Amino acid sequence: MSGSHESTSFAALRGQLQEAAAEFAGGPDALEGILLGMVDDVDRAVREPLEIFPVCHHSPASALAMARRLREKQPKVVYLELCEDMAPLLTELRNCRLPVAVQAFAGDVDGFPADWAPLSVVAPITEASAEYQAIAYALDTPGVELVLVDRSSDHVFQWDRRDEPAGEETGTPQEDGAALHGEAVGVEIGDLRPRFAELEEHLLRHGKVRHWSEWWHQYVEVPLGDSDHDTYRQVMFLVGSLFRRLAPGEGSRLRVDEDRERYMWTRMREHLAASGTDPEDCLYVCGAFHAASRVEEFGVHGGSDTFTISPRTATTWQYGLIPSSHAAIEAQFGLAAGSVSIAATEWAKGLKRTRVKPYVLQGQAGKRKSAGTQAAVVPAAPSGAAADRLSGFLRRPPVLDGLDEAELLGWSVEIVRAARRGGYLASTADAIAVFETSILLAGMRDRAKPTPYDFQDAAVTCIEKDAVPGRRDVRRLVEIMMGGDRIGRVGYDSLPPLARDVYDRLAPLELKLEQRGVRRALLDMASRPELRSCSDVLWMLRRLLPQGAARPIMGERRLGERSIQESWDLALGTHQRALIELGYEGVSLEQVLEQRLRRDAYGPRATTATVLAAVEDALLYLGGHRLADELGTHALKVLAAERGVDGAPEVLRRVRALLAYYRTSEPVLPGWVESFVKTGYAHYCTLLPTAFRDEDATVGQVAAMLGFLFSMESLALSLGCDRTQLELSVAQSHPDDPSKTALLWAAQVQLGTLSRAELRARCDELLDNPLVVPAYPRYLSGFVHALEPVPGLADVVVEAVSNAFGRLPDTVLLPWLPLLITTLRSGAADLAPLMVREAGRIFPGRLAELDAWVPPWRMPETNPFAAKPVAEVRRGAALLTAHPAACDAVAGLLGCDDGWTRPDDAPAPSGVELLTTHPAACDAVAGLLGCDGTWARTAGPSPSGVALTTRHPATSKALESLLARA
Repeated sequence: MSGSHESTSFAALRGQLQEAAAEFAGGPDALEGILLGMVDDVDRAVREPLEIFPVCHHSPASALAMARRLREKQPKVVYLELCEDMAPLLTELRNCRLPVAVQAFAGDVDGFPADWAPLSVVAPITEASAEYQAIAYALDTPGVELVLVDRSSDHVFQWDRRDEPAGEETGTPQEDGAALHGEAVGVEIGDLRPRFAELEEHLLRHGKVRHWSEWWHQYVEVPLGDSDHDTYRQVMFLVGSLFRRLAPGEGSRLRVDEDRERYMWTRMREHLAASGTDPEDCLYVCGAFHAASRVEEFGVHGGSDTFTISPRTATTWQYGLIPSSHAAIEAQFGLAAGSVSIAATEWAKGLKRTRVKPYVLQGQAGKRKSAGTQAAVVPAAPSGAAADRLSGFLRRPPVLDGLDEAELLGWSVEIVRAARRGGYLASTADAIAVFETSILLAGMRDRAKPTPYDFQDAAVTCIEKDAVPGRRDVRRLVEIMMGGDRIGRVGYDSLPPLARDVYDRLAPLELKLEQRGVRRALLDMASRPELRSCSDVLWMLRRLLPQGAARPIMGERRLGERSIQESWDLALGTHQRALIELGYEGVSLEQVLEQRLRRDAYGPRATTATVLAAVEDALLYLGGHRLADELGTHALKVLAAERGVDGAPEVLRRVRALLAYYRTSEPVLPGWVESFVKTGYAHYCTLLPTAFRDEDATVGQVAAMLGFLFSMESLALSLGCDRTQLELSVAQSHPDDPSKTALLWAAQVQLGTLSRAELRARCDELLDNPLVVPAYPRYLSGFVHALEPVPGLADVVVEAVSNAFGRLPDTVLLPWLPLLITTLRSGAADLAPLMVREAGRIFPGRLAELDAWVPPWRMPETNPFAAKPVAEVRRGAALLTAHPAACDAVAGLLGCDDGWTRPDDAPAPSGVELLTTHPAACDAVAGLLGCDGTWARTAGPSPSGVALTTRHPATSKALESLLARA
């Protein structure tokens, strides 16, 4: 590829590599091609008129080199490897505390498979990164233009290969800190890690390190920390070329990388042509892997018409900033735990050592104003005149830093102090041991100065015991001591409108909700009515945000109920990312909640129970009846289309709650509720015979159907339904399962086709049949479930259980007793309290009364309508004469002065005599009933009731017809 375009700058290096390849491989072969190809890649990148600045993501050495180069070159245009559609968000970084991530989010997709939604792309940015230095320089320096040239967020998923194994960019988070990024696709600037597994294993083994982050720190970060610009560029070009040439040649990720390079060079050439900028005044910041590119479009003079950028899909993307953390970056991009924190510490030390002034965005939270615009401009050497610096760098032995005893002693003392706070029995001797062991491990690994990783291993060796006494082990304590998991925060001005609206509406709470951690909020709506709006916001946040963001401690919100005092634990700062993503869905909480309720109700998998739950949430959180009535009307269609009974228990529970709410809060029931009851009555009557025979339908589901039919029967009949349909449906039901059979018997008792005496007789027959006794617990399970539709059978269920325990011998009772307990616990746990209360009412409360106690079902039945003896009827009158003082007091209170009737006085007139004494009242009633008969006057004794009936047949017939109509 180089051919005649090769320069003489690296001629000596080519000769040395040819000799080395011949000596090690015994002649020209693939090794020579790889080594010489690497030199060609470096030569080609160095001679490019548009200066390429290779970086490694979150590398302090890259950040230091970038800050130095920007002050020397002062470019007018900075091309940055970042999604081009994220450019408007970069100015909002000045309102945030790093690390944060730039995010592109799409909830509704158009042009991608529906199961991919939601789509999310994040690009984390830390302070110790070269791209942040470039962004801060370009945004705060007048006359400098920042151009993002990488593929758009839409193209990230256009080029995605979901059917192939995921690469580095889609690493699955394995730690809690990675939840800040969720499952978003990470776009990493300066991805530099070997993709050849054998090569990485070889480097780790011969480098005497445990993971890639430690190898990079020891063999790249430290040597390049103080190197000049040309050496830094050539070494990074060489490393990127090595990893690129050893990467799998047919992998999908390599094809995507090449398309990204074509995309970026195409965009840069378009910008140069449109703006007329001289390439010498530009700087191209990209990963070292992409800097050593071999595509035809490479360079400002590369192929201009060889790559066509496809148009974006119709998907609407939302953009924002979300908080990030060191742990989230490490987990998403496959870095070692603590490596980003160590890099931040090394960045701070490098600034002090080299005295480089970094670029900081003006107004950055916690930062002073950058002095970048006031620095003197140092003329930069032409980028194409760089000499060979690789030969000297590769031949030079590693520079061994002297041991900084003060720093190592400080680390040793600090880790012992942290271990003590964590519950370890650490002492001063352990600090000395950690100090000496760190030096020993560094010497064994050919290092003069212990690295943070050496110190971490030494601390674990000397302090870690068999068990971890606290929440954190020693390795985690070292990570915290080295900088900890720094978590960023998005400023108020950079939040979406919804998030700002939430903070504004919760301002009366007077809490610092933007900070991380839990804040306790106390709401007394009785004394402060203005807090009711805060309560509404908190309940909506509880419905929309993840668990823990807004957790109620005291107070509840149910249909028809509102608390006057509430207590909340709020962690909105910890869950800031979730709050920001709500802003991508709407401009207010009410709008987002309404959209989600509609999506749940109209989704392809929505059931009747799901729609009714949406109706309930609409009433609870949004108020009004517009949305609730719309969703309730949709519930009718969903119910009519269902052919199963899986959701019957949930439908019954929610319909009962909604009916109770509307009956107590509204003058009339909404039209959709009446229609739902009518439709549900007919629907469940139709499905009832099939459900009784269906093996997949559980007894609880069938009981819920019967519960709907019986509890809604009065309302359904008043709306025009026919009870005969229910009777026919029950008559057509012929279950085979014992529990459903018992449930059917209970339904027949409720309908009146089976008496309680017959039901008791059937239960006795079950106990008398030895073949049925093993299945008796299943019958009992059916009876217990029958308490849902027929709660009046509680006494019969208690009787059935009591008879089983009283009649069956222990040899039969004990084997199926565990089955009975597990059956009741698993299938009817919520109905068991009803049976227990009934048993408490029937059984005696004291043990001494149990011997003489007779069960009610064994007592002889009495007719409640039988005539009582005369003595019993007049028992109350005897009490009056036995206690005349009480009667005198009542008579005096009522103003009665007639006194007591003496025994020799005539008896009081009977009711029939009252009719003859006051005929006007009887004539008025007879006229009202249409009777024209007259009274029969007799001189004999007062006529009895029967005589009156025979003497006034018209009145009797009128009364009979009136009673029949009633």
